[in-house]
Amino acid sequence: MSINWVMLHEDEGFVRLPHEHLIYTSPPRTCLSLKPLDSYKGKDAISFQSDSGRIYLTNHRVVYIPAKKSNDFQSFSAPLLHLHDTHVSAPLFGANVWQSLVQPVPGGGIPSSLPAVLLKVTFKEGGAFDYHNKFEEIKERLRVAHENTRQSSRGVGNVDMSTVHLDQLPAYSGPVHNSTGSNHDNQHPPSNSQDSRVTAESCPMGPPPGYEEVQQQSVADELEERLRRAS
Repeated sequence: MSINWVMLHEDEGFVRLPHEHLIYTSPPRTCLSLKPLDSYKGKDAISFQSDSGRIYLTNHRVVYIPAKKSNDFQSFSAPLLHLHDTHVSAPLFGANVWQSLVQPVPGGGIPSSLPAVLLKVTFKEGGAFDYHNKFEEIKERLRVAHENTRQSSRGVGNVDMSTVHLDQLPAYSGPVHNSTGSNHDNQHPPSNSQDSRVTAESCPMGPPPGYEEVQQQSVADELEERLRRAS
C-alpha cells in the first residue's frame, strides 16, 4: 500500500505499469477513508479521507485518485494481494461501502508499526457490488498465478502479468429461477404460520454484534505475525 506514489496522468487518471490493464473505473463521486484499526494503540496514527474521487481496479492493483488533491493526499494504491478481508456493507440507509484491511508495503508512506490499516470506499453513485465481484475474480487469478510461479523456477517476482486479466470470463448473472419452481413448491403442504414466525425470529439476520471487529483483529494479528517472522 502506498500514499502519493502513483504517477498521475491528466487524461487517463494515472500512468499504467507494464502489462497493466484497467478492469473497472468507479463513478466520480466515490469516497475513500483510510485509518488504523480501532484496536491499534500505537502512536503512529494516520488518517486520509476524500469525499469525492475515482477508484480504479487493474490486474495489478487498486488505485484511488481524489477529485481535490492536496499536498498530503494525491493518490492511494495497493497491490491486489495486499488487500484482505474484503466485503461490501449495504446499510439500510445510505450508500454501499466496500471495506478491506490493507497490508502496507515497505517505503509506501505508512509507518511500519502498523500491520494493517482499514480502507473504506463509499460508492455514492453505485457500483460497489460490480467492483467487488471483479476484484475477487482478478485477485483469485493473480493468486493462482503467484502460486504457479512459486512452484516453478521463475520465482515469485517473475509473474507474467500479461496473462492475468479478466478477458473471456462469463458475465455475472443473478440466480437462475426454475420455471417449474412454483409447481414444485405447491407440492409441499403450507407450513404453520406460527411456526414460520418462530423460525424467522429465532434465526439471526446478520452476524452477531462485534463480528466485524473480531474478524478485522484476527486478520491484523495474522499480518503482524507475518511481519514478525519476516524481520
